[in-house]
Amino acid sequence: MTILVTGATGTIGSQILGQLAGKGVDIRALVREPEKARLPQGVTAVKGDMLDVESMRAALSGVRTLFLLNAVVPDEFTQALITLNLAREAGIDRIVYFSVVHSDIYVNVPHFGGKHAVERMIVEMGMHATILRPAYFMNNDLNSKQAILEYGVYPMPIGNRGLAMVDIRDIGEVAAHELLRRDRSATPLALEKLDVVGPDLLTGPAIAAIWTETLSRPIGYGGDDTAAFEQMMKRFAPSWMAYDMRLMAERFQTDGMKPADGDVDRLTAILGRKLRSYRDFAAETAALWKNG
Repeated sequence: MTILVTGATGTIGSQILGQLAGKGVDIRALVREPEKARLPQGVTAVKGDMLDVESMRAALSGVRTLFLLNAVVPDEFTQALITLNLAREAGIDRIVYFSVVHSDIYVNVPHFGGKHAVERMIVEMGMHATILRPAYFMNNDLNSKQAILEYGVYPMPIGNRGLAMVDIRDIGEVAAHELLRRDRSATPLALEKLDVVGPDLLTGPAIAAIWTETLSRPIGYGGDDTAAFEQMMKRFAPSWMAYDMRLMAERFQTDGMKPADGDVDRLTAILGRKLRSYRDFAAETAALWKNG
């Protein structure tokens, strides 16, 4: 039984590898430069690039179960379709695809719309897959350290509709569970969609209040100016990505990111424990920041 993990050295992929290590499964990690990859013991680095068809054919050879995660890049959609077609060609019928919650609602946001189109391919082609649809990562707020600590502002313009933010550790654990469940099944399992959310609906002012309590000093909410957010993002990211993030923030403000009934209970049953809360995340993060 062999599981190939794409995006293996990234935020989510590294969480998944940590969860899979030691589970008695042959784990392969798709990387561009195997000699530079730092992977858990027992994980095999496999060279491949999703736009290099022959390298992907080689990487997918002998694989039983595929975890497919595409980075947010301009050709994300093309990478996903090529990889899924090659997986089908290789006879792989156990897939976990990493999408995003509300991909069918935020249709004007490029990286949401692209993932929704990939979901449609998986469904229309009758693939045996779990489509994981995580909410916004609370851990993204690690990037707000300077704004929170130096300026006393929570800067993400997420609005007041509420987001069910989720901890990446919970995502990694749920993803590993689904990979093992499919890999160990005697026969390929039917298509499922699984929204991976956090336990609370969080607004911009509510998060600022959590930081105020956690840090024992006033932290304000930076407001809902998405144009200013786009300009700020352009200091760190290409203009297409900054605009993508602006469109996402606008949908946060108009639609929110709310779980469906039963989502939290289903995830709690999978994990065998409560989902991590933003308050827990903030407390852990504040301790890390305090210690340098």
